[in-house]
Amino acid sequence: MDINDSVALVTGANRGLGRAFAQRLLERGARKVYATARRPETVDLPGVEALPLDITSPASVRAVAAAAPDVTLLVNNAGIQTGTDLVTGSLEAVRHEVDTNVLGHLEMIRAFAAALARNGGGAIVNVLSAMSWFGTRGAGAYHLTKAAAWAMTNGVRLELADQGTLVTAVHLGLADTDMSAGWPVDKIAPSDLADAALDGVEAGAAEVLADQWSRDVKSRLTLTPEEFNAAMDRALAALAA
Repeated sequence: MDINDSVALVTGANRGLGRAFAQRLLERGARKVYATARRPETVDLPGVEALPLDITSPASVRAVAAAAPDVTLLVNNAGIQTGTDLVTGSLEAVRHEVDTNVLGHLEMIRAFAAALARNGGGAIVNVLSAMSWFGTRGAGAYHLTKAAAWAMTNGVRLELADQGTLVTAVHLGLADTDMSAGWPVDKIAPSDLADAALDGVEAGAAEVLADQWSRDVKSRLTLTPEEFNAAMDRALAALAA
């Protein structure tokens, strides 16, 4: 599909990657961009239509779907990372990440699937992570949710194929946002990530590996678990050096 003249809705569009998606959509000729956030008054990007949205609230999701029936491109960007381990961390925090990063995205897809079909099929972008494929201490819940979101993305792609809806999974290592502020390493610029994802949509790609980190991690998936873990330990140690 063409980004030019599309009608897009971006979740978590008040800052970081979401704001970059909304801005690049406008700059690339989208006819309308719905920029959603829990507090829509925090959306400061001229030219967008700000809407309130809490993706963990079914009522909020239904309301935004009713307010934006003309959407042809859904960008599932909103997400959280609580820094929670799976065994010793708060189970409530784990559930909160699952509700947001997996079920929240699925709730949006279910709410907008019929509209996308009516509007010609369109596309869905799910912003995932290289952590779809590996975990670290202090981020077990995040790894769980991104792995589950990757599986969910692959599943809905199959289910929506007959209505002509493209479903694109976008993986990245670290983007230069507030979430990664404590990591003094190379990071992809939010605008470059948005462009890579939108280029992928225009090319009809099912998957976008937006940076070298995500490409390197995925290339190791053919290793045994022991080999994979050792390779990731070396890569993470090099990052921290």
